[in-house]
Amino acid sequence: MRMDGQEESDNVEDARGAGGGGGGLGFSAGRGVGLGTVAIALVAGWIFGINPLTVLGLLSGGVGTPAMQTAPTTVARPPAEDAQARFVSQVLRSTEVVWTDVFAQAGKTYQKPRLTLYRDSYPTGCGQGDAAMGPFYCPTDAHVYLDMAFFDTMARRLGAPGQFAQAYVVAHEVGHHVQNLLGISDKVDAARQRESPSQANAMSVRLELQADCFAGVWAQRSQAEKGWRLEPGDVETALNAASQIGDDTLQRKARGQVVPESFTHGTSAQRVGWFQRGFVSGKPDDCNTFQARDL
Repeated sequence: MRMDGQEESDNVEDARGAGGGGGGLGFSAGRGVGLGTVAIALVAGWIFGINPLTVLGLLSGGVGTPAMQTAPTTVARPPAEDAQARFVSQVLRSTEVVWTDVFAQAGKTYQKPRLTLYRDSYPTGCGQGDAAMGPFYCPTDAHVYLDMAFFDTMARRLGAPGQFAQAYVVAHEVGHHVQNLLGISDKVDAARQRESPSQANAMSVRLELQADCFAGVWAQRSQAEKGWRLEPGDVETALNAASQIGDDTLQRKARGQVVPESFTHGTSAQRVGWFQRGFVSGKPDDCNTFQARDL
């Protein structure tokens, strides 16, 4: 993936030197959980011998609802010499351009999210963020939170190296921001409270697959509008990242069997399929997972 000379976003904050303090995962159920959660749960299982599904339950809100956390007041822009931070900033800027255009075409105004780079632990509007969460979006403060060590985990543990796979991660979390702005997330959260656990999980799957599709929309439209170019194997790398964190793949690796009613993110094939749908069409309207009969 080549983004040479692309603009950088003004909405990236570097809190890696600020120190978050605090302890625990403390996220409210169904909120602040992102793309990396299930992946990190699997890695934790490999390293510490913990059942990844137990870890996933904790990361998905099993520890209860926390009080609002207060972030340090002083955060800085990433240093100019930090190439990886610059790349993340360029990707975020490209999402801003795409979604500003999409919202304008629909007669709406896109409100840009902020992206905070942190290390290890950091207080957020959704509770105390922890690197074990992987990248995540917090709707309370409209921030994407990213510990870039997750990119190393993707490459070494999940077999998903490369910049486009990293860009897909950012675009997926921004997809959750789009859902928040459109009121989709609130509707799903309200509906989940009225349903059985298995039905609530099914709604979460549709929410995550739509964010995957929105990431595909970003990739198609940004490449066309901003002139950056994909290199051979880029799309395959992103699709591999999606497939490695499918619920079926993670469950099969964790305990040798698959329990579909416990899915919260979708199967590997579903995640790949919905990303591809957005990438091929470039149309957000084609990402309505909630009306799709078959995922």
